[in-house]
Amino acid sequence: MLLKNGLDLTVAKAEKRDAVRILDYLNLVGGESDNLLFGRNGFPLDVASEEQFIETVNASVASALLVGRIGEEIVSVASIQSPRRERIAHQADVALSVKKAHWGVGIGAAMMRAMIEFARSTGTIEIVHLGVRSDNVRAIELYKRLGFEQIGLYRKFFKIDGKYADEILMNLYLEDRTP
Repeated sequence: MLLKNGLDLTVAKAEKRDAVRILDYLNLVGGESDNLLFGRNGFPLDVASEEQFIETVNASVASALLVGRIGEEIVSVASIQSPRRERIAHQADVALSVKKAHWGVGIGAAMMRAMIEFARSTGTIEIVHLGVRSDNVRAIELYKRLGFEQIGLYRKFFKIDGKYADEILMNLYLEDRTP
């Protein structure tokens, strides 16, 4: 996919061999903003655990770990996970991060569209759910453009350096909308 800055983004499922680079990426982006659930060097998995996670996700028909690359550089990681329990298997949680140096060029939109497309392809996922920090206006606007709607507010969800921030809960109902 061609980005706004003229660079080409490749989106693919993560492979076991990506584990070290994914962990390096996550531990870097954790410190680039307060929008994630962890800070710099705060992603707790070791390489063997990440490899196992990638294998487990890839074995699932209703979950995926996607990696966005510009050339060989990982610039985004996104996950969509649907629980196996029958009563809630129709919904999936998504998480998305983009390296700060690449914000604003369309990577977040491309990755989210890839996850929505994956969700549709499963034939089982009907609802895509996410949580976003309430002051992350650019992300909220993106999600709304893609058809997500706010379904709730989790007050004081984040506590960073003694300060609280709320989380907005959003859903995309796949049977109702086409992004």
